Amino acid sequence: MFSSIAGSQSSVNPEEIAHFSRLSQQWWDERGEFGMLHKMNPVRMQFIRDKVVEIQREEDEANVNEFQPLSGLDVVDVGCGGGLLCESLARLGGRTIGIDASSSNIGIASLHAAADPALAPTSASGAKGKGSLTYQHTSVEDLLDERGPSSFDVVCSMEVIEHVDNPRTFLTNCATLVKPGGHLFLSTIARTPLAYFLTIFAAEQALRLVTPGTHTYSKYINPDEMTEFFLTTPLPPATSAPAQTTTAPASRPWISRLYGGSPPRTEAEVRGMVYLPWKGEWVLVPRGAPGASIWAEACNYLFWVRRPVE
Repeated sequence: MFSSIAGSQSSVNPEEIAHFSRLSQQWWDERGEFGMLHKMNPVRMQFIRDKVVEIQREEDEANVNEFQPLSGLDVVDVGCGGGLLCESLARLGGRTIGIDASSSNIGIASLHAAADPALAPTSASGAKGKGSLTYQHTSVEDLLDERGPSSFDVVCSMEVIEHVDNPRTFLTNCATLVKPGGHLFLSTIARTPLAYFLTIFAAEQALRLVTPGTHTYSKYINPDEMTEFFLTTPLPPATSAPAQTTTAPASRPWISRLYGGSPPRTEAEVRGMVYLPWKGEWVLVPRGAPGASIWAEACNYLFWVRRPVE
């Protein structure tokens, strides 16, 4: 999946940007086009919070911040859309930036965040360790050019990679933004018959929960492909090479090995998300659930990987 699209440098797909720009007014309508994402957001945040706290606890039990685990951390949400995830990240204490290639999405996100003064970068609450939120109309490539590598403690990109061109380039750029010891969180859709049935046939064609054409089956990425990328791909170094030297060598792959097909939980983790229609909510599949790789990760899943401390 990744190897066939390594040539180009841009991940922005103009047709995808135009599609989501047309829908931008609906981002905060919980019963509209993005209703399923509103229901999914608490599960995504649960996963992010739990993984950050887990690593904090591994490193220094005395300094775990369970209520605001992102306090003092620089956070970016790549492909932020209308800001659903960004506002939650800021409320967990992160100094959060949301970026999107659609100016319409950034406009809606900024307008909604302005209604909560606690999210403002200059709010008095910022001095007390609470988070802040700003938005920027840009791509991940341009943000990397502007900020340079290793600029963020936490990089998130949720339900985005299945909409970009050149996912290998996109994933590499997102990873390059992560500081050593930092976190990369992704969520996407597996390329399986079940995923096609649920996300395209049912959600788009039969039930019209989302606009037909929103998803492209060939762009879906399986969890093992994501894991393989971080197991085998040497990623760019944490710092740019000085101008007078040769290009700095790539860092080692972020996943060192697999145990029974799974990476060590301190290096990476895959968790499925399942929608329960009788409850009208998403649930995070428990770690180690029997057969999870077959059924729970066969459609929507979350992926976390940590950059090695170099």
